[in-house]
Amino acid sequence: MSRFLQIAEPGETRDPHQHRLVVGIDLGTTHSLVAAVRSGEPDTLPDSAGLHLLPSVVRYTAQDIIVGQAARAVAVEDPLNTIVSAKRLIGHTAAQLAQQATGYQIDTQDAAMPKLNTIAGAISPVAICAEILKPLVARAEQTL
Repeated sequence: MSRFLQIAEPGETRDPHQHRLVVGIDLGTTHSLVAAVRSGEPDTLPDSAGLHLLPSVVRYTAQDIIVGQAARAVAVEDPLNTIVSAKRLIGHTAAQLAQQATGYQIDTQDAAMPKLNTIAGAISPVAICAEILKPLVARAEQTL
């Protein structure tokens, strides 16, 4: 059973009987999802095709950014522009990633924040993860 605790500053407490939504996003290494608490129960939110899990894959093209199933489908065809498991790259320096066999072209110009060279330019793992979050946020907004 899920329980949620709300903490507020003194004098800023909202009406405890006010209807409020709780939404959570799980940014996963392999898959991501968004869930909401409805009628006191957590429930994952599906996309328009009825799929609850979003593959954590982002593909960059010259014109577009593709996230999820469509990106995963072309990962083998376009591996340098299709980033899989970007979350694993967060927290590493450019030098560390350059030494690992990531399969990506690492831009080492900024030692503290590594970036991956794609057709759309040099992109940080954090920015790649942000692209995964966008359709999940949109899913929550459309559903709720």
